Amino acid sequence: MDDKSANTARLIALDWGTSSLRAWLLADAGEVIDARTARRGIMQVEDGDFAAVYRELIGDWISVHGDLPALACGMIGSRGGWAEAAYVHCPAALAGLADRLLKIDADPVPLHVVPGVMQAPGGGALPDVMRGEETQVLGALAAAAELAERGLLVLPGTHSKWVHIADRRLTGFTTYMTGELFAVLRKHSILGKPAGDREAPTDTAAFELGVDTARETGEAGIAAALFSTRSRMLAGEITAEATPDYLSGLLIGDELRSATVGLDQMPPLRLIGDEALCARYRRAFARFDVEDVAEIPDAARLGLWRIAEAAGLVAV
Repeated sequence: MDDKSANTARLIALDWGTSSLRAWLLADAGEVIDARTARRGIMQVEDGDFAAVYRELIGDWISVHGDLPALACGMIGSRGGWAEAAYVHCPAALAGLADRLLKIDADPVPLHVVPGVMQAPGGGALPDVMRGEETQVLGALAAAAELAERGLLVLPGTHSKWVHIADRRLTGFTTYMTGELFAVLRKHSILGKPAGDREAPTDTAAFELGVDTARETGEAGIAAALFSTRSRMLAGEITAEATPDYLSGLLIGDELRSATVGLDQMPPLRLIGDEALCARYRRAFARFDVEDVAEIPDAARLGLWRIAEAAGLVAV
């Protein structure tokens, strides 16, 4: 800790996902006193001993600052996590999430867990779920007032989420398995073999060619274009080392093409996620003539503070 430890600690906030765990010790107005990151996502916890990981992570904070409220979002509240938190149905707002926190009796202090959000089928939409992203959405609304009335949040990742906002509520969303598809095709298909395990600098031209190819597929969709990852390499249009970037461009481009179909006008759009991946998405959006695509940092932390306030865990 640094001299910020002199501040009054108010909340322990955790973003506990599948592969990683981030924790913050927060003071008034959500100011960060201390922060920690560990590769202790729910898939890395041996024998599901989440209680031990939790105790080890925050024990010294409690020793120094006394009993504090603790709030977590993410897959820790899933069926495969510590305990399953119920879903709030879409459309979802701050109050609805804050009212449905799950309380886990734990040592050294109880842990409250944010519920996920479920979108029921209907109106052409498939059933869909999220855990963790709902908290990031609330954080984004706190950071970007232009999203309040109507906005679109894109959260790139293994399972990308496109979240629609209206009247400060999460009104609908769609999950795209873009990151997972890339990993499977890269490692377990003929499309990934030319590059092998070699690491090469990003080939921007190959990536943009992939995005443009996906954008132009129209109703044919991505299935008819995937093999071009190999055929363009055999034809000498891209190098073997560039095939992963081309494939990435194809998949991200198809995600953008599918998600923007039927949008008469692009609402204010913001990105939340890994900096390098968000930069890749910004480049892809530019190929779709969408230039105003800023990133919102620290969305999970901001959202956890908002939920803690609304739930009465910290005084407003």
